[in-house]
Amino acid sequence: MKRSPRKLASAAMASALLLLGTAHAQVPAAAQAATNKAAELPTAQPETVGVDSRKLIALSQWIRRDQLDVRSLIVVKDGKVVFERYGDELGRDYNHELYSVTKFISALLVGTLVGDGKLSPQDKPAPLLAAARPDLAPALADKQDIALRHLMSMSSGLSYKLVEGTDTLYYGVPDRLKVAASAAVRTKAGTEFDYIDVNPVLVGATITQVSGQPEQRYGEARLFKPLGMSHYRWDGADGKGAVSGGWGLRLRTIDMAKLGLLMLNQGKWQGQQIVPASWVARMTTPAGPAADYGYYCWVNNIVKSEREFSAMGFKGQFITVLPRQNAVIVMNSIMSTAGGLRDAAYLDLYRKMVNDYVLPALQAGNSVKPDAALQAALRQELALARASHGKPGTALAFNDKPEQ
Repeated sequence: MKRSPRKLASAAMASALLLLGTAHAQVPAAAQAATNKAAELPTAQPETVGVDSRKLIALSQWIRRDQLDVRSLIVVKDGKVVFERYGDELGRDYNHELYSVTKFISALLVGTLVGDGKLSPQDKPAPLLAAARPDLAPALADKQDIALRHLMSMSSGLSYKLVEGTDTLYYGVPDRLKVAASAAVRTKAGTEFDYIDVNPVLVGATITQVSGQPEQRYGEARLFKPLGMSHYRWDGADGKGAVSGGWGLRLRTIDMAKLGLLMLNQGKWQGQQIVPASWVARMTTPAGPAADYGYYCWVNNIVKSEREFSAMGFKGQFITVLPRQNAVIVMNSIMSTAGGLRDAAYLDLYRKMVNDYVLPALQAGNSVKPDAALQAALRQELALARASHGKPGTALAFNDKPEQ
């Protein structure tokens, strides 16, 4: 679907008049509590759905023994939470910094706009953004051929050099879009995979312009509230009140699991089609030069033996979907960042957790039966895990602390 220049310009002009940072509507506490309770996922003893507790207990023991800083780890099978582990005396109602898992949410929000007929992956954001921000038109002039699909598959051809600690793209910046718009064009769009954070900034700005509201407010209306989420917050707004489409979102781990279930069920949540099924298929299919990357979604990057797709964040944030197992795995952690994008230490540790422990547990099937002793052993291990304290694998940033 291609939007006419007139429609694009109208959307841009309307969106340019937005007042960002509008306060959230207040909901009575009792009503909100009832809504949240109804929205929580059901739980089950692992063996009742063919999952082996012993492998999950062994995983938790390894995490404790090696003092890995795993703040939360959830396994969902057949729509039921069978393993919900917290460390550092944390619990379900803490939210966590998601880092690049935020990109995955931005891709879902694009999908809702595609489903509404307001956007297409072939649309080109530069003309839209230049119409909304005439002051950025000169900087965007050389980016007219970059389509939304290029930005979401990390193949925009743009170049951006990160300046660690003082970078003007991240936190405490006056105008993040201005920085992203000024990125250099290095090569033709669609030809090379380059994982850079100017791409989701441009996507997030596009979501804001097309939806007619700030991305965080649109996300609340189209994802967070429909899925019954709570304690969510999108931090890191710049001086103009705009959040980044690529980082800064904070969610509870149980709410991350809901996003995994949304993807597992082809965009449906409790019978309602939140995101088009065709969009879920697009997100989870390699879409550009990289054979393991769709639209802000990694494909068979964790598991090679069967279909798997994941959202992944810096230091160890994951939402992993295993369609064959009808399962979702979610983790929030602070582990070592040594290594490159595809071979970081936190990624290799997570691969070991999934392939050596969680996947075999999920594959147990009829070989396991509900057992009171196993249930008691799992309960005891989860109590020990919650009382344990891991050691961060890398330096903590100001935003790494879990919050309620």
